[in-house]
Amino acid sequence: MKEPHIEGPATHDDPESCAGARKGDGEALTGARAGTVLSREIRHSGAPTPLSEAEGYTDRGRYGELSAGPARSKTRGTHGSSLRENRESPVSPVADGAAGRVGKAKRHTPTMHGIGQSDRPVVPAKPMNRAGQLAAESVEGRGLTKGNTDGSQARRTQSRTHAPQALDRVRQAAAKDKRIRFTALLHHVTVERLRTAYFALKKDAAPGVDAVTWEHYGERLDERLRALQARVHQGAYRPKPSRRVYIPKTDERQRPLGIVSLEDKVVQRAVVEVLNAIYETDFLGFSYGFRPQRRQHDALDALAVGLLRKRVNWVLDADLRGYFDAIDHEWLVKFIEHRIGDRRVVRLIQQWLAAGVMENGEWASSVMGSPQGATVSPLLANLYLHYVLDLWVQRWRTSQARGDVIIVRYADDFIIGFEHRSDAERFQQELRARLATFRLELHPTKTGCSPI
Repeated sequence: MKEPHIEGPATHDDPESCAGARKGDGEALTGARAGTVLSREIRHSGAPTPLSEAEGYTDRGRYGELSAGPARSKTRGTHGSSLRENRESPVSPVADGAAGRVGKAKRHTPTMHGIGQSDRPVVPAKPMNRAGQLAAESVEGRGLTKGNTDGSQARRTQSRTHAPQALDRVRQAAAKDKRIRFTALLHHVTVERLRTAYFALKKDAAPGVDAVTWEHYGERLDERLRALQARVHQGAYRPKPSRRVYIPKTDERQRPLGIVSLEDKVVQRAVVEVLNAIYETDFLGFSYGFRPQRRQHDALDALAVGLLRKRVNWVLDADLRGYFDAIDHEWLVKFIEHRIGDRRVVRLIQQWLAAGVMENGEWASSVMGSPQGATVSPLLANLYLHYVLDLWVQRWRTSQARGDVIIVRYADDFIIGFEHRSDAERFQQELRARLATFRLELHPTKTGCSPI
């Protein structure tokens, strides 16, 4: 396997350096007051747990927390125990006793009166490290990166063995040094990876503007994939515009979707698999939407853990207005270039963003946003909010908050809990100003504070 060529430290360490290139320091900390926060106090017995234990629980690693150490850490966020075991806890949801968890780890068969057995209250619990002790890192910690990137998409054939091996060096380098820029990634888009991407697509999915279906493309699959791979590597590949359709929303409005042509889906899925090897080591533990082996229930479990184990008295439930259509292409490319130095990969992403849409036979350019329905859009949406929101919230709660702060984000919906009212009010002001810097805004009817 060819070892990816990597360069030294990136010129940008965080989104603030990008922001400086356009709008000063890029992190506005003032703004209009964002409404009144309602309250309800929650009493806890005993001292609060460490801040990082509030959210991010998953045993399958869907929203990885940024933390020190190799990708396969021994912390709670990376423990590979089953979901059933992680949901069991001792009687008190606050005191997650190490002894009880050790007792369960020592036996493989259930006992009638064993410590921490399933006849106790079932709540999200924290995993343990290999020594049978409570891990130092929280349940918010990063999941097993190796399993996140390749294991979920590859099909089970004799060629599957390439998937967990081909990107190992990329994954390990990304986890080791967060400043590395990868300058040679496109060679990982192989014919076999394109084939795996093709078989991962839905067979009955609606065709794009070229009207090519899954079955039709597979009639001469090997020939088509070899030609496609050659065009991608030679720079001759050109994506087609998305076909615009509308689906009804719950509020009787119409949600626009972009149906991508089948060949573009194949290339996008293959590139996303390569990029996941890097970004799954970067994304933080409280991010749950559109990530390998993470589900809505994992986000709900993380929220339950945070509310039970932290001092949360005020909650902000927030949603971004028209998020996918509001992504700024210029900012997005700047964020991508923090890690991706391969101009061919960056150019592919720019081409997908600029491909435009076809509606009623008319082509329209795309100067903002990423089409909902495109295979690459979920990754790009997470990447954008990683730099705009996640890193900023992580820094804010560790450097400016007076009390406990928890957050769980699923795509562009996120819930943030605060111990103190003053923190909640100040955070809302600074959040609105922060989002405005990147041309985003909170949805006025879906955002607000309420009692728990």
